[in-house]
Amino acid sequence: MSFGRILVVEDDESLRRVTQVQLEKCGYDTTVAADVPQALELLDKNSIDLVITDLNLPSASGLELLKKVRLEYPETTVVVVTAYGTIETAVEAMKAGAYDYITKPVHPDELRALVNRVLERRRLIEEVRVLRNSLDQKYGFENIIGRSGALLQVLDSASRVAHTDATVLILGETGTGKELLAKAIHFNSLRRDRPFITINCGAIPAELLESELFGHVKGSFTGAVTHKKGKVEMAEGGTLFLDEIGEMSLDLQVRVLRLLQEREIEKVGATKLIRVDVRIIAATHRNLEALVAEGKFREDLYYRLEVIPIVLPPLRDRAGDVKELIQQFFERGKIKHGRPDLVLPDSVIPFLVNYRWPGNVRELENVIERLVLLCRTEEVAFADLPVNIRHARGPAEPSAAAPAQLETSAGLDAIERELIVKSLRESKWNQSKAARQLAISRKTLLYRMGKYGIVRDDGPEGT
Repeated sequence: MSFGRILVVEDDESLRRVTQVQLEKCGYDTTVAADVPQALELLDKNSIDLVITDLNLPSASGLELLKKVRLEYPETTVVVVTAYGTIETAVEAMKAGAYDYITKPVHPDELRALVNRVLERRRLIEEVRVLRNSLDQKYGFENIIGRSGALLQVLDSASRVAHTDATVLILGETGTGKELLAKAIHFNSLRRDRPFITINCGAIPAELLESELFGHVKGSFTGAVTHKKGKVEMAEGGTLFLDEIGEMSLDLQVRVLRLLQEREIEKVGATKLIRVDVRIIAATHRNLEALVAEGKFREDLYYRLEVIPIVLPPLRDRAGDVKELIQQFFERGKIKHGRPDLVLPDSVIPFLVNYRWPGNVRELENVIERLVLLCRTEEVAFADLPVNIRHARGPAEPSAAAPAQLETSAGLDAIERELIVKSLRESKWNQSKAARQLAISRKTLLYRMGKYGIVRDDGPEGT
């Protein structure tokens, strides 16, 4: 989108014409008006980016025009022109919403610089708006592929917590989409216009992670030749995503605990604390409860992190979503790699659907992209599938026992669901107590609650 539609409002005909010519020489589409009524008529019929108006006009003043524009055309910028002796009126106009003012006699270079500045600002605002729309489309909850009950339960919890500042702990196997969910929470929150900063706690050596997180001051250690901002400061006003927090050392866990409790950090080598305003979302594929029991993860930090725990189900428990994911990734891959005519036949899909995908969504996406890249013909064949998928057990053959097996499985699921609900009610919905009573971990309990769609109902105990 280009900007440059300008309306000049000036009662002096010669000055009006000179200003129009100057702006048109700079490439701007310029319209002129002699008074406020004419200006309003033009605004009503045209899309105007910038109004340059004299404050001294017949019948109605430029200040009145400014107020009308601000009220009826809020996206249009207004610059006022004033005589040297009436600067006070220009200040009043600024308070009423004018972007800037310029004094008579107007120098062409000064006018050109001001207009360039105004329209560049409008261009940047529009770019931000477009970027925001694209982020909304990319990270909206509705764009996370899948409609299985297990995933919908997760998305419901995530969407309800997104508008708060609550700390979120995302649990799930590698490749289940923990970072994608964290971004969806951030970009649907009140912090969406502020940074989303990621740090992978398992990918950075322990001795460097402290400086990466909290920053350092010059001279604090060998190689610290300048002051450096850490990821926490970079996330000011936004969200800090601590990926694979289960890999963090105990020493550093103390610093993160202070961040969560006090909203303060101390740079490496610094002597004073810095206040910060960040939301924390953490994620891990590890069992933090087990790490706490082993003394490898601080219990107090664990409870600070799990204010809102969300368990992402593995892909093998989202069987109904696999086909949709395959189709989405295949179409995306064809566009990305310029293969619009490539076909994925129905005969191949069951082998992909029935594979257990230990690497979850990430593995599926990588396999589909490889198929698009390496397939030699215009149709993917069975032989193009990776060896492990070809050799895995394919679609189950129907048998006479199948209905009975399904019935038995459904019955066992119903019994398990009833036991979980009973334990939760008896423990007054204290999940940790219920998990101990069931002799399972709290993480497993949360997963099974999602699997069976169990939500708190405060029904009678033991029913």
